[in-house]
Amino acid sequence: MKKLNKYYILFIMPLLVFGGCSSAVNFPDYSSGIIPLYERPPEWKDPAAKENVIKAYSQYLTGKKIFLDPGHGGTDRKNKSAGGKIVEADVNLRVALYLKHYLEEAGAVVYMSRQSDSTVDLKSRSVMANKSGADIFISIHHNAGGNAQDYYSDYTSTYYHSTEDQFNYEPCDRDLARYIQRDLAYAMRTSGGLGSFDGTYSDYINYPGEGYAVLRNTKIPAVLVECSFHTSRLEEARLGFGEFNDIQAWGIFKGIGKYFRAGIPQIIFEDNLSVLKEDSTRIFFTLKDKSGINQKTIKVFCDSLSVPFTYNDVIGLLEVPIYNLTAGIHTIRVIVANKNGNYSFPYYKEITINR
Repeated sequence: MKKLNKYYILFIMPLLVFGGCSSAVNFPDYSSGIIPLYERPPEWKDPAAKENVIKAYSQYLTGKKIFLDPGHGGTDRKNKSAGGKIVEADVNLRVALYLKHYLEEAGAVVYMSRQSDSTVDLKSRSVMANKSGADIFISIHHNAGGNAQDYYSDYTSTYYHSTEDQFNYEPCDRDLARYIQRDLAYAMRTSGGLGSFDGTYSDYINYPGEGYAVLRNTKIPAVLVECSFHTSRLEEARLGFGEFNDIQAWGIFKGIGKYFRAGIPQIIFEDNLSVLKEDSTRIFFTLKDKSGINQKTIKVFCDSLSVPFTYNDVIGLLEVPIYNLTAGIHTIRVIVANKNGNYSFPYYKEITINR
């Protein structure tokens, strides 16, 4: 008899009854059957294969600075599973610490808002992230059902700030959310929620016009991950396993690795070419990316107003002519995606027009 996987809880399994040309199948339920807790990633079956995955992403992650924010902790430990065995703050921290290990193994520099069961208020988390000089910010959480009796809701979701119709929306946030969501959900074998096609959500869905404080106040590319529901009666069993928390971290790690592998377009201000005058200002930028620039995605704003531009794809030069600017400081914003679909990091350039 084939040995059963040790990651399964065993119960008495109803027998399948076959008769004649037809069969009656008694599908197992969660009270009398086999409940799959989790699957180990295929590459974990061979330590060398696991190391090869980390090594493969190291060429994209080496030197990258990543800020991890394990949600809650310290005096904020009220979020618990229905059975009281799982404290969200502790699970968030375990996942973050496992993730820190993988990122550092791949050559990344990791900052954290907390590395123990300590109290860190929401404002401080964003302040720390903004001061760190990190490239991206990831806040790690586990969700809860709408009421104390909701033991059935369970899915993986990743949030980005704002919505596409708002000026403060940064497309790169959603790019990062999509990469993390896909690999995290796959590693956990958990679907995204039905409220989103791909499992990513604007934080305005929960707080219209404001969003989550840690995303709203963090100025670098930022996402918030709700790995699963700690209030789910089935998740409670999985989240208590350190190895499962490790698997969650592995999914997030692979998502981050694939995100950077797709490349981030670079925007370089050409100071030597630009001419800043009241009557005729001409500003030049070089757009660079290994996969190439998707010209259809280029957008340029001056003080939040869309302005025309020309782009020379051969030399990668973006020219922005602006007429009749008043004396003083003006802000130029450039947005562009590469041919892999990844958008540039938030880019704002202040220029000064003198009389």
